[in-house]
Amino acid sequence: MRVIEFKLKTNSHQEIAIQEAIRVGQFIRNKCLRFWMDSTKEDQVNYATLCRLTTELSNNPEFSFVGKLNSMARQASAERAWFSISRFYDNCKKRTARAESTSASGRSKKGLAKKGYPKFKKFSRSVEYKTSGWKLTEDKKFIHITDKTGIGKLKLIGTFNREIL
Repeated sequence: MRVIEFKLKTNSHQEIAIQEAIRVGQFIRNKCLRFWMDSTKEDQVNYATLCRLTTELSNNPEFSFVGKLNSMARQASAERAWFSISRFYDNCKKRTARAESTSASGRSKKGLAKKGYPKFKKFSRSVEYKTSGWKLTEDKKFIHITDKTGIGKLKLIGTFNREIL
């Protein structure tokens, strides 16, 4: 996977639309975490369940603003939530393995790492459009965000090899 980062030239309307898209992504991530926290073990929450939740949120008239964000961007926010959940589970497994080994050797448990319970995000700085929701112009100087957030056409600032795009 190739990741290319640029600065963008925006007007005030586009900046507001970008901030709104970032807030929607943050809302989706926090909703996914809340869904996981409220679920039981029998529910077996996984990444696919969280993606289904994003679809349900976009179809819910109470959260109509979620439907403005592209489906891939919604799934990327759910993926970030799932990544923090799975990292928490991995840390729990590592901690129990360490606890058994340290208790057998008779050492103290002071040096153990924290489990890192997933936290709600208060401040987010990005929204991720993976394969859909955007389109480069033919001269590759502008990017057009095609979802319903109203971001529109943005100028890419910076130098790059246009042949790799």
